[in-house]
Amino acid sequence: MTKDEFISKLRNTVRTFTPFVSTKDGQWAVKGFIDVYKHIYTISTDTKVVSKIIELYIFPLLYKFAQDNELQLELTKEQNFYPDITFIDNEGNLFAVDLKSSYRKTSTRINGMTLGAFTGYFRNRQSSKNVTYPYSSYKAHIVLGIIYSENDKAIDERKLYTLENLDEIISVVKDITFFVQEKWKIATDRPGSGNTKNIGSILLIEDLIQGNGIFSELGEEVFDDYWTNYLTPDMANKAELAKPYYNNLETYKKFRNLK
Repeated sequence: MTKDEFISKLRNTVRTFTPFVSTKDGQWAVKGFIDVYKHIYTISTDTKVVSKIIELYIFPLLYKFAQDNELQLELTKEQNFYPDITFIDNEGNLFAVDLKSSYRKTSTRINGMTLGAFTGYFRNRQSSKNVTYPYSSYKAHIVLGIIYSENDKAIDERKLYTLENLDEIISVVKDITFFVQEKWKIATDRPGSGNTKNIGSILLIEDLIQGNGIFSELGEEVFDDYWTNYLTPDMANKAELAKPYYNNLETYKKFRNLK
């Protein structure tokens, strides 16, 4: 299976996910978690909690996608390993799929995503450290993106519910949108958050869905070169450099003498 064939099949499948995770009015179908006494507890609005539950919720759908397309599905060995999911076709081709989520800050913009490390296995592409298979083994590095809106209505996390009053529980998120894009097409030229060495994403929702990132016209080789040689101020200092070679795409172009 070629890279384009895999992405096309995954994209067509992911388009069907929304009805499985949402009610007809766009509310998240997950209302809380239940114990053996049939008590229902509301879900925290914490973004990490919401993201993880959505990911767990779609795993059965991804297993079915694998079965329908004669693919093996291999989950990450550890929490901090890359990628979240490895798909393997009958010819042994590997496809990396990372699940990434973010909430809408406005109707057109998300809060942001981190797209994986730009050090470690990303630079040493034969390494087996913190990665299911060496980075260079994969035919494509793909993001299955999840975008949602936080519900404006107040959630009372102190209240205990039962199945009889399930309809009274307000979903913590709504309007869930899924998309599939290669990582390099939605990356930006700055780290994703704070001092962590992670690649950041573009923020406009339409550009994420269409894959119109700042590297999309320059190509994957430029993306790889940019992030393979990107240095934070601390990294430059450890390398005994006065400053990093560049800190954005414009200064990178000057560094590489690119038009």
